[in-house]
Amino acid sequence: MPSLAKSYKYFMAGVLIALLGAVCFSTKAIFVKLAYRDTTVDAITLLALRMVFSLPFFAVSAFASSSKQTNVKFTTRQWISVAAIGCLGYYISSLLDFLGLQYVTAGIERLILFIYPTLVMLMSSLIFKERIKPIQWVALAITYIGLLVAFISEANVQSAQSGDFILGSVFIFICAFTYAAYIVGSGRLIPMVGAAKFNSYAMSFASIGVLLHFFLNSDISLWGFPPLVYVYSFLMAIFSTVVPSYMVSEGIKRIGSDNAAIVGSIGPVSTLILAYFFLHETISVFQIIGTIMILFGVLLISGQKRKELT
Repeated sequence: MPSLAKSYKYFMAGVLIALLGAVCFSTKAIFVKLAYRDTTVDAITLLALRMVFSLPFFAVSAFASSSKQTNVKFTTRQWISVAAIGCLGYYISSLLDFLGLQYVTAGIERLILFIYPTLVMLMSSLIFKERIKPIQWVALAITYIGLLVAFISEANVQSAQSGDFILGSVFIFICAFTYAAYIVGSGRLIPMVGAAKFNSYAMSFASIGVLLHFFLNSDISLWGFPPLVYVYSFLMAIFSTVVPSYMVSEGIKRIGSDNAAIVGSIGPVSTLILAYFFLHETISVFQIIGTIMILFGVLLISGQKRKELT
């Protein structure tokens, strides 16, 4: 019985870590929208600055994790996989997200982006033949109905007011697909190489990919912008990139990629609240109802796991 209780505590700690990581990640949309609102910076430059401030943390962590006595050396295949998955999740996916946020609100961005838990489960089922449990379907159904209720009115307003709404939505949809692929791939690699080491190297590769993209395709200097651009970029690097990336990786290690995706559904809720305070986006009764449903879905998956372990 003590081992079962310990397993449950380990799982619930993973839920909490993944939850906090999702909340931190949700601040990214806020910082991006603030930068677009208050400055003239473009998407690729803003993304490059985010990675400039993030890369030193990941590089130091990668060196530290490789210096430990418990270090697991990567095989050639693992090096390639870590590089590919890292670039897919935080280079390509992030770029698409930044481009989409030029045309849609932070709330709409989260609505579209958070179809990724469904994509994660479908990919895991199709590629790795993992069985999707009934409770996971129920939890997903509740969270997605909540998302629909929370943002459907805002989506109608946005589509009516902006001719670029469809373009922005397409960018975010592809972003959701690539991020789902990252979650699935990382879920396979993390148990083999460790959460901290995987995240450090994956994010380092992604940062290098972003910076190469910038220097090969832009003739703009990274150092001629107003101070506010660097403030937003630095805050985004720390609170929306470095800290949550390690939290999500640890969460995936503890509870699995599919459950981490479900718990991550809290992201739209936190984005909604932050957008209200910092971007003055409105919150309706339907959004509050949707928020409650999303939270219930997250609690449902956690409660079911407790029954399995005890």
